[in-house]
Amino acid sequence: MTNYDRIDFSPLLALSDSEVVTHSPVRDITLASGKVLALITLDNGRDHTRPNTLGPATLTELGATLDTLATRAAAGEIDAVGITGKQYILAAGADLSEVSTVGSVENARLIAQLGHHVLGKLSDLGVPSFAFVNGLALGGGLEIALNSTYRTVDASAAAIALPEVFLGIIPGWGGAYLLPNLIGIENALEVVISNPLKQNRVLKPQQAYDLGIMDAIFPASSYLESSLRWADDVLTGAVKVERKNAPGKIERLTKWPIAIKMARGMLESKIGTVPRSPYVALDLLDKAKSGTKAEGFAREDEALASLVTGDQFAASMYAFDLVQKRAKRPVGAPDKALAKKVTKVGVIGAGLMASQFALLFVRKLQVPVLITDLDQARVDKGVAYIHDDIGKLEAKGRLDGDTANKLRALVTGTTDKSAYADCDFVIEAVFEEVGVKQAVFAEIEAVVAEDAILATNTSSLSVEEIGAKLAHPERLVGFHFFNPVAVMPLIEVVKTPKTSDAALSTAFVVAKGLGKNAVLTADAPGFVVNRLLAKVMGEAARAVYEGTPVADVEKAFAPLGLPMGPFQLIDLVGWKVAAHVQDTMVRAFPDRFYANENFHELAALDAVVEKDKGGRVTGFTKAAEKVAKKATGSTPASAEEILRRVQDGLAQEIKLMLDEGVVPEVEDIDLCLILGAGWPFIDGGATPYLDREGASERVFGETFHHPPIRGIA
Repeated sequence: MTNYDRIDFSPLLALSDSEVVTHSPVRDITLASGKVLALITLDNGRDHTRPNTLGPATLTELGATLDTLATRAAAGEIDAVGITGKQYILAAGADLSEVSTVGSVENARLIAQLGHHVLGKLSDLGVPSFAFVNGLALGGGLEIALNSTYRTVDASAAAIALPEVFLGIIPGWGGAYLLPNLIGIENALEVVISNPLKQNRVLKPQQAYDLGIMDAIFPASSYLESSLRWADDVLTGAVKVERKNAPGKIERLTKWPIAIKMARGMLESKIGTVPRSPYVALDLLDKAKSGTKAEGFAREDEALASLVTGDQFAASMYAFDLVQKRAKRPVGAPDKALAKKVTKVGVIGAGLMASQFALLFVRKLQVPVLITDLDQARVDKGVAYIHDDIGKLEAKGRLDGDTANKLRALVTGTTDKSAYADCDFVIEAVFEEVGVKQAVFAEIEAVVAEDAILATNTSSLSVEEIGAKLAHPERLVGFHFFNPVAVMPLIEVVKTPKTSDAALSTAFVVAKGLGKNAVLTADAPGFVVNRLLAKVMGEAARAVYEGTPVADVEKAFAPLGLPMGPFQLIDLVGWKVAAHVQDTMVRAFPDRFYANENFHELAALDAVVEKDKGGRVTGFTKAAEKVAKKATGSTPASAEEILRRVQDGLAQEIKLMLDEGVVPEVEDIDLCLILGAGWPFIDGGATPYLDREGASERVFGETFHHPPIRGIA
């Protein structure tokens, strides 16, 4: 097994010039019993907006600190070691900016080995170690705790998780071996694989305690004092730590392999076989059922070295940078000082989409929200829906009673359009037809103040055309949400040639207030996401109407790595909506987009596709088969041909969008697809994937990125 003491880690320090070092100062605390606990406090000297991270210099310093404490323990100077973090934060894991610049497989392996070498010392000090998880603990931060002898957690800690699989890697500093041997395989599968694949779901402190990851949980008001008192009781024997999933109690012969087999089947059904990291993590968890810790750590070393230098991690880091940095500073957004202060919001319509808007606005902005519709019955139904959803949030504990009552009181509905008079921001959610939208805006413009902002949620129509009959078209902006409104993080903010900076700035400020990421797009058909999804859906439909079975078409799209196949996606957004978007795109670009009149017949059916238990589309319903046969040919396309057509079609369309200035830069295309279409991090959005697959070169003779975003050879 690897002898970490003999490894030269100095090459890593040469890579860490830009590292924000998290220091590890120590102070001795004499406990009530008289025993002495040496407490390490991780602190990078920055505020909470720059969490502690674990780069090579940080780990090297922490290792030296632990060596000193081991010497002191051997001399009888201390009875225990504790480790905690600066206010609100233990550690947010590895310094990803350092990890992504390793330069070689050897250095990638060294990063894994250095983490194991240093964090492993926590279990080999000669005295017990206590991790006091006082706040955020992600990845390596949680692995600090897992390598410690005992763990307590602050009940108010923001998040606890091992998110590595989401980023295309694995928990590589002990997590993949230690966690299943602490809490059992089924719980470990949830934390290591299932949660990261559910949009990076994290654990709350109580959940971490209930799973057995933490030995004790204490309120924030007295967290450190309570933890130190508890540690003293453990040291004196007054408290005996009982773990229901202690290694001797974990059933390994039957449960473990069955859980692994079920998890593998779930992965294949839900995400296909393209993503590497979930399957590598699964294999590590499988092997953790037997063998020594040293063997487990050595397996993690090799797995992490392989993944860190691969294409999927490189693409993930590109995507991570887009979401963490670019999304927070939207390119092209005017100065926020130009934004109109929004004190009341109007929503035109009271249907499902309008009600979702109203709920989001009232929850996030906490200002009065008005909804209207053609008759009072619809209005009442919309208000009732919103009140009901507020009640559900209250029942789940996500809103307290006072807040819930306040929000209900802020939502009103009427058929009287004059009530919009004091609204600063009015958004429509009416039928997707230009004439209808023009008519409702004409009514509202006559009522609202001259500087009130009007917004349309159109998914593909021309915003400029919608505003063509306005007296002040400069006040109109596209504000395109994605469904489900509360969940999807993207808003496409659409600028027409006449949109004012004040309207645009207001839209960006409102989007941020709603907790959404806004991306600026020009007023082009389908904007970004729907234009490219229309290409994907159109190519899927083309293949079916050529005679390719639906299930075969779904499988052909699997290498894209999308969260769902094209027909599953169509079924989610709605067949009528999909048919409408396809018509819009074909009218705009008849030579590049595919639509079939048969689509509208299918959309009129109650059910179009059949699905398996995992939600994957297996074929058309009998009624849909009957309709589709009217337009189906007899020359099915191969999987390779279908995939190549969609790859080349996407590459062509994205290049045209960039040439047309639909978005400022190629990064904005990928950001839209990641946030608005669930395009996987491991692809980095569409363009790094298309570069790697050669589609960019085939279509326009070069790549979107220079150099292409790839792993380390």
